[in-house]
Amino acid sequence: MSKSMSSGQQVLIELRKMIISGEIPGGARVAEIPTAEMLGVSRQPVRMAFRLLEQEGLLLKNPTRGYTVREISPKLIQDALEVRGVLEGLAAKKLAEKGLNTQQQDQLMQCITQIDPIFKKTELSNEDIETYHHYNTIFHNTIIQGSDNVAIVQALSKNNQLPLASAQALTYDKNNPLSEFRRLHHAHIQHCAIFNALKNRDSARAESLMREHSHVVTLGDMMRSIFNSDLPS
Repeated sequence: MSKSMSSGQQVLIELRKMIISGEIPGGARVAEIPTAEMLGVSRQPVRMAFRLLEQEGLLLKNPTRGYTVREISPKLIQDALEVRGVLEGLAAKKLAEKGLNTQQQDQLMQCITQIDPIFKKTELSNEDIETYHHYNTIFHNTIIQGSDNVAIVQALSKNNQLPLASAQALTYDKNNPLSEFRRLHHAHIQHCAIFNALKNRDSARAESLMREHSHVVTLGDMMRSIFNSDLPS
């Protein structure tokens, strides 16, 4: 890992990707020092990443020392994303019915305008990925908190403990930069459509778009499976 990948957020994204892809397999024991050496970083960002990955349900803390990688199935990820879509869709519906206040509208618009410039290139840098992650998290939290529904907030908090269920659980596969660029750009376009539905108080469309948006996590894998499949002769 290069020095440009030494920030805590980038270490977290890299480790998350390695676990989800199976590069670090389920059942494997991981510890700070060998992981830091493998990534070429200090122990501190690895320690922080381990704690966050435990909260996301990707790591299980051992009784003595270190962590064990959780066994993750595609079904578990799909189930968690489906529940997230239902809950975030409901949040968007509630917010659209109430209507955006000035602060919410400004905050969502800022997220869109801050993210948009990173897609004027053909490949995302580490800094671009951090920018996307930062404003993507704010975008989702604004809608969730804007629903003014404690039950939705608490249910999402519980569901976020499952693999890839949280909007903060961003992955980026540097081995597939084109499909990852397309995936995140598609998500950005969805943000624009969601914002427009919220602004127009179109609750049905806001809910539908938000539910569909939850599946952008697996869009890259879906695209690769289509293009890598054996086509009929």
